[in-house]
Order: sequence, then C-alpha cells, then structure tokens
Amino acid sequence: MNIIRKTIDKTKSILKDRPGWILFKTALDALDSFFFGNPDVSVDAPHIRDYINLKRYMITVIVALLPVVLSAIYRFGWRVVIVILVSYIFGVGTEWIFCTVRKEELTEGAFVTCMLYPLTLPPKIPLWVVAIGITFGTIFGKEVFGGTGKNLFNPALVGRLFISITFTSIMTSNWYEPYDGMIGGFSKYSVDALTTATPLARFKTYGEIVPYIHLLKGNIPGCIGETSKIIILLCGIFLMITKVSNWRIPLAYICSAIIFSAISSKVFPEKFAPPIFYLLSGGLLFGAMFMATDPVTCPMTIAGKWIYGSLLGVLTIIIRGLSGYMEGITFAIILMNIFTPLIDNAVLTLKSKQKVI
Repeated sequence: MNIIRKTIDKTKSILKDRPGWILFKTALDALDSFFFGNPDVSVDAPHIRDYINLKRYMITVIVALLPVVLSAIYRFGWRVVIVILVSYIFGVGTEWIFCTVRKEELTEGAFVTCMLYPLTLPPKIPLWVVAIGITFGTIFGKEVFGGTGKNLFNPALVGRLFISITFTSIMTSNWYEPYDGMIGGFSKYSVDALTTATPLARFKTYGEIVPYIHLLKGNIPGCIGETSKIIILLCGIFLMITKVSNWRIPLAYICSAIIFSAISSKVFPEKFAPPIFYLLSGGLLFGAMFMATDPVTCPMTIAGKWIYGSLLGVLTIIIRGLSGYMEGITFAIILMNIFTPLIDNAVLTLKSKQKVI
C-alpha cells in the first residue's frame, strides 16, 4: 500500500503545474479515495448514517457481487469479463468526463453501477451495445440529475431499459444454454452458438414449466448474473447482515410476488405461472437483492420500504403475465423509482397528522 501511496502522491506532484491537470485530478482523487478512504464528511447525498462511509459502502456491494461474477464465468465463459471491462471503460469514462467538467470527485458509485449493469445483460450481447447502454444510463440515469446521490432512477437499469427498447431483437435472441460440469466455462471463452429460450419465454410461448431444481441450480439460459439463485441469495443476505441493504425491501418484494402470483395463477393459469417458478425464473431475486435496495432511489422511511417492496412484487408479476415482455424487473423498479418521493412524503405526512391528533 505504501508503494501505491507514493505513486499517487508523486504523480500528483509531477502533473499539478502542467496543462490539463484538471483532466487527471479527478481520476487520481478517485484512486486515492478507493485505496485509502476519505476522512471528510460527505457534503452531498447519499449520506450513509452508519459506521461505514460511502467508499466502504460501495466496496461492500462490489465484494458481494464477486461470487455472482465468478458464477457467471462458470456458466457462460470468460467473455463475461470482457463485457464487464467494456462497461467500466465507458461507464467510468463517461462519469469521469462529467466530474472533470464540474470539478467534482469521481465517487465509488460509478464502480457499482458498472458492475451491476453488465450482469443484467445476455451473455453474448455485442460489446458495442454494452457501451451504448452504460453510457446512456450514466448520462440520463445519473448525470442529468447532478451525479451520484441526486439521481431519481437506478442508472444501471436506465441503461438496460434503453437498449431493451432500442435493440429489442438483440436483447431477446441472445440466450444460450450455460455450461455445467466440473470446471464449466472456466475453460471456455464464451458459450456455444446454439440459441435457446429462457424459462419465462418457454412458459409464455408453450406453457412449459422448467423443473425447479434446474432453476435453483442455474442450469438455465438467462442474463449473465441472474442464473445462480443460491449464490444470489447468499450474497443478498451478506449485504443485509452488513447493513448495506435494508432487509425490508427484498422481503416485501419476494413475499408480495409470491402471494400475487399464487392468486393470479389460480385465476388465470394460462397467463400467470406458479409462484415458485416466478421466484426462481428471470432476474427477480437479483433485482430484489441488488437493484431494488439502491439507497439513492428507494424510500428512506421504514413504512415506505415495505410499500415500495410490496408494489414492486405486484408490478413485476403483472408485467410478466399481461405485457408483451417476458421479464418485468427493469420496468417495475424504474416505475417505482418515480413514486419513491411520493411514498416517503405520504408516510411522513400521515405520521405528522397522527402526532397532531
């Protein structure tokens, strides 16, 4: 660590008085904060009211995502790493440009966004689509609102939503059977060129229910980071234990999805699948554990978190069953991001009226 400390300090001293210093200052400050932390109290949101600062908060999320990434490599090959690298190059690069223009520090939030975003994509998605999506998500999901802590929407999902609508055929036809066995995709660059349908697509098209054991183990086609349900659950629980995510939102999300799909599948069995199938299919668990719990875009009040999570579960099942889309996570979370301020305001207003009475 001393070598890194000396290298950063020496680089700053060399470049400080040279033209274009401001272009390098943001990147060097970000490296400094990443490795050594920041002793100052944050001025802007998000304010982490706990024993951890923003840097360690974001790093904990990245650490929790590493088993998911390793699982993705096992399932789909080393191309997963390339997709993630492209996401970082264009995502962090875009935010770096905005931070440089605004003369602000590059925060760790960019590194979390660039890790989450590629995990929501098909395994063989073209790299240029990855670059377009993360650039769009960073600009229109975060920077137009003023940067990290001021965004209304989850930027990773904004990027995914954009390419889902713009490049529909690419986002719906790049599904492949994952590797299995002792070493899986660790000996391969990418999955084979044999396309297949996701479990949600099979149900919607043929009414087929994939065996639950395959869904649980992750032996199914799907997005890069959504297939290994056991690992996702364990990593999500880790975030709850470390108090990085609030357990109320995932619990409300999962329970409401199970209850609503149980009722819907009894009334409209041709439209809605059984609850366990919906729970283990697609990105519901990944969205509940990593996306819905974003501290910037979810409600701050305790009651608001319960309401937010419950509505997410209902919306997800409705979109899956009644819309033309196979999945409903992205749309559900983006829609609920819009109502987050309204939910918190309604909860606080109700509490204030109760105190007056």
